[in-house]
Amino acid sequence: MKIDLTDTTASKINKALVQGRRAVGTPAVGMVLTLVIVTDEENAYDALRAAGDASREHPSRTLVVIKRVSRSPRDRTSSRLDAEVRVGADAGTGETVILRLYGEVLNHAQSVVLPLLLPDAPVVVWWPVNAPVDPAQDPLGALAQRRVTDTYTSEHPIKELTARAEAYTPGDTDLSWTRITPWRSMLAAALDQVACKVTSVEVEGEEFNPSCELLGMWLADRLNVPVKRSPSGGPGLTAVRMETDCGPIVLDRADGSLATLSMQGQPDRAVALKRRETAELIAEELRRLDPDDTYASALKYGVDRLGDGAGAKAAAKEDAEVQQAPAKKAAPAKKAAAK
Repeated sequence: MKIDLTDTTASKINKALVQGRRAVGTPAVGMVLTLVIVTDEENAYDALRAAGDASREHPSRTLVVIKRVSRSPRDRTSSRLDAEVRVGADAGTGETVILRLYGEVLNHAQSVVLPLLLPDAPVVVWWPVNAPVDPAQDPLGALAQRRVTDTYTSEHPIKELTARAEAYTPGDTDLSWTRITPWRSMLAAALDQVACKVTSVEVEGEEFNPSCELLGMWLADRLNVPVKRSPSGGPGLTAVRMETDCGPIVLDRADGSLATLSMQGQPDRAVALKRRETAELIAEELRRLDPDDTYASALKYGVDRLGDGAGAKAAAKEDAEVQQAPAKKAAPAKKAAAK
């Protein structure tokens, strides 16, 4: 069931939620948390679909905050809140409210969201794109116990990792970290099978991929060994090679789905290590609402401390590309003017 509200208020939205639950025959509220998604119109559909899939495991009230910036100077001074309320089959296993904010109310999104939060339930805020530099200090982020960003979607992901480390507050997490959970589990399990000392590590993956950097930082932080970061054609992470005093341990995934684990004195084993969808990543993050100390430790290790300075080189390359971008855009304009 869908209920559209134009130029509305939080009070009217709450009444529409109650009306919708009664209409579909589910007056009881059985949701475990409130998920607030802060995004733009372009990415709202994909984020909402991922949240809907994740709600099968975590029934929740999903609030989608879309800030609409009007091009008309006259409309910028007027405030308006439009809402779309979804319950029943249209909202997965929970409830969904899509909030579109116009005008002055853009600067007071927390005042709109606060009355719509489930009482006595945890709050998670997720920015699929354009996350603030300091999520905990953001007015919406301040409402949450857990704040989820995605460095991979930023324009300069390597520099973004440094900013995340500087602004880290317990409760912050990132989907680039969540993506490497299967890798971390597999590597830890491999080391549990041998009584060897790791002497060095090489992490191979596509360039400017924050998950690759985070995996290298985690290994360097936990093992206290030099970690080399090597670029590859991807997709994503492609291989981790650990040199030990008992021989190399290699986890190689060339196709993005099936990996091969090679260990000295043991036959090669094929292991499932597929790239996961956003819905799976969000579902994993919603399973724990306490601070992730392991993520914090790896993040604060610092991307510039990786063995060969790959993080610093990647950040410098990002800066160079930014400086070259205006020149590349200007070149076609000059050619057109010449014609």
